[in-house]
Amino acid sequence: MSDPLRRVDALVDDDTLPSPRVRQQLRVTAGLTQAEVADAIGVKRVAVARWEAGVAKPHRGNRLKYAHFLRRLAQKFPAAAKEVPGED
Repeated sequence: MSDPLRRVDALVDDDTLPSPRVRQQLRVTAGLTQAEVADAIGVKRVAVARWEAGVAKPHRGNRLKYAHFLRRLAQKFPAAAKEVPGED
């Protein structure tokens, strides 16, 4: 694969977010509050609440941090990262 295509793949993969339901499942399974997640990412708690509710999406910089955070949780808690068909 050429270098430009790898860069494109990295951009897409790095900021892809799971469904809002899975975002919440991952956080709850990890025993974290929305405030703790918000503090780690550098946003207000209400932003995380809106992302988990699916009523807002994080802008690019925060999306990259949030996606990274969620990927790490998914590695640690793979069962919580599974999408449930028909739930959303």
